[in-house]
Amino acid sequence: MTETGPAMAPAAPAPGGTATACHAPRSRSCPKAEGGLLAPRCPPRGSALALLCLLLLLAACSPATGSSPGIKGRVTQRALEYGRHFGLELLRSQLQKEHELNLQGSYRPPFLGEIQYSVPRIHIQELQMNDSSVDFAEDVGVRLAVQGARIQLSADWSAQLGTFQDSGVVRLRVADLAVAVVLGLSVDEGGRPAVWAAGCDARGTDLHLEFQRGQSWLYNLLVPLLQRALRQQLNKQLCVELEKSIGRLEASLKRMRVSPQLDPFAAIDLSLLGRPAITAEHGDVSLKGEFFGVGRRRQSPFSPKPVGLPEAREPMVLLALTEFVANSAAFVYFTAGALRRNISGEALPRRFPIQLRTKSLGGFSPQLQELFPDLPMELQLSARRQPLLSCRPDALHGTLYGSAEAFVVLPNATRVPAFLLDIDANVTGKPSITGNRLGGTVRLTSLSVAQVTSQVGPLQVKKLENVLKFGLWLFGVPWANKRLRSGVPLPTPRGLSLVHPRLSLHEGFMLLATDLQYEP
Repeated sequence: MTETGPAMAPAAPAPGGTATACHAPRSRSCPKAEGGLLAPRCPPRGSALALLCLLLLLAACSPATGSSPGIKGRVTQRALEYGRHFGLELLRSQLQKEHELNLQGSYRPPFLGEIQYSVPRIHIQELQMNDSSVDFAEDVGVRLAVQGARIQLSADWSAQLGTFQDSGVVRLRVADLAVAVVLGLSVDEGGRPAVWAAGCDARGTDLHLEFQRGQSWLYNLLVPLLQRALRQQLNKQLCVELEKSIGRLEASLKRMRVSPQLDPFAAIDLSLLGRPAITAEHGDVSLKGEFFGVGRRRQSPFSPKPVGLPEAREPMVLLALTEFVANSAAFVYFTAGALRRNISGEALPRRFPIQLRTKSLGGFSPQLQELFPDLPMELQLSARRQPLLSCRPDALHGTLYGSAEAFVVLPNATRVPAFLLDIDANVTGKPSITGNRLGGTVRLTSLSVAQVTSQVGPLQVKKLENVLKFGLWLFGVPWANKRLRSGVPLPTPRGLSLVHPRLSLHEGFMLLATDLQYEP
């Protein structure tokens, strides 16, 4: 027998019978849906729902703030369409197994008296969802709809009519099932992504019921009376199961670290800033993207500038990385004293025009060779100011402020100070990306050397500067570019690959535009 499903009921009023305004916690918002099948519900405190891997791309919304993001991302409709396939697989994997149902009720058919029944569990054997869609719910989140789905399940049952008891199996087929879910995007108090259930509706209009075993011939006579109530209960239970699976992902999101420590010196704050700007075409999300010191957080002298992403329906993801991220990292490592390195003679190529021996450097300081004839030397390089990076449409521009202190290493391993230089350099870089690896090239645009102190008499600074420029041009820059061309792997989730990624430079930020491919 075929029956028509009930219409979606409005949200229940608050206790006391009067509908009240929906008040969310300070860090959450409770947007309203504009028309459609589902009316959003305000999430209770602590409620955070997430369904589908595509929501991990969207992240969430967060407390309103006036600061600009260090990292800004955009997910387009194209990404939702790709993510829909994995979302449906997730939905199928959650539903297509045995579920505790604990359905109980009673019927009073004519002439027979009251029948008590119980359905403790169900097992979904077939689930087909060929007609589905996913899109952005403007100012709310994401909407997933499935039409014309087919589901077939079996369930254990038991029944009692007076003193007579019986049990068996019932098989149910729903051939025209429609499911719609609206997921609102939010954030918890710690800046972690979260989502909440804005609505759920499940309707089955073509329902066939058949009892097997026991006194099935009798119960099959009652099928027309049972189908309507059973269909209503089943439709309700589908939404319950969806919310349970979302709740399991909620618990996982609660454990997400938004400020991971990268090394003994630095961590990065990837907490969310502001509600995502969700339109019918895309969803934007803003992350703080600031490096900070481990153990002691100091106020960075930099602040991010507003970032405007280009309007585009493709590709799937746009990710803007501002110069603020790099400069906050440089500030942290500089203040932590991590930008230091000792260089001995073994670290330089044999053909480098300057070798770390007094015989070689004596060409720039005659007294050095006289005082310390043909002894090894060491250099202690350090940043005297933090490096600065600026992003412009033509290239990345970096300024390095360094100090180089030279020591003579005596036969007893004692280090004797020789001279101290300030070495400043300007470099430019062109980033590149291939697959999941980020690379690039650099070029030295200027170099200046100045003497600060000397215990071995005056140095021929200009001559030293020219020879150093030549050595870096001949050996240093090619050495760096060889390693940069091979690239470093990007920190992408397991199984996720970038497809046809493209990098472009803009005033103040670098933009990555890419499609995605996921292989479990």
